[in-house]
Amino acid sequence: MNFDLRARLTSEFLGTAFLVAAVIGSGIMAERLAGGNTAIALLANTIATGAALVALILTFAPISGAHFNPAVTLAETINHEISLWAACAYVVVQCVAGMAGAVIAHLMFGLRWYSLSVHARNGLPLIFSEFVATFGLLIVVLGCSRLHSSAVPYAVGSYITAAYWFTASTSFANPAVTIARALSDTFAGIRPADVPFFITAQLAGALAATYLLRWISPSLRVGQSSS
Repeated sequence: MNFDLRARLTSEFLGTAFLVAAVIGSGIMAERLAGGNTAIALLANTIATGAALVALILTFAPISGAHFNPAVTLAETINHEISLWAACAYVVVQCVAGMAGAVIAHLMFGLRWYSLSVHARNGLPLIFSEFVATFGLLIVVLGCSRLHSSAVPYAVGSYITAAYWFTASTSFANPAVTIARALSDTFAGIRPADVPFFITAQLAGALAATYLLRWISPSLRVGQSSS
């Protein structure tokens, strides 16, 4: 493994870990302070997540591309922006980093280092929501990265902030984050039994968005593979 790839993987680890810590940590803080008002708790969780995404993408995009999401890495692999070997390494690091982020959030709030969630998120409406959420995210990521690359952090942060509210699932849209949230029996958690359905919908949404953009924008088919 060359130094460049090590640096990129370190970037993906830090970015994904901080993203999950922001998602879960803000959920814990919001639930504690909202006084039982779920809408207020969700709003606080949303704002913190969107703001963290903007900051993290601005910080790590020059190093690794700031994927922080196996669905994004899958799309970039299809578009030949990253090699298959590097993509596999990205996905492993993202998933491990997500779990580390969950542990960090728990320890910051004095909770047990992990706790399997019992928060049921099942049914076709939620699964379809994850397809829609991830499809939209990939449209934003791929479209902006080619046409307005400097706007990507703000576009992604804005989209996720909105998708928390217009999707029934509150827009996980990220397999690594989904796995991590299964390890947290808190406001942001998801029951482990529901994780495979969410991830399947997320990957389907990512594939649909990637191939649709390749069809409507031929320039997206051209990319330089990196190691």
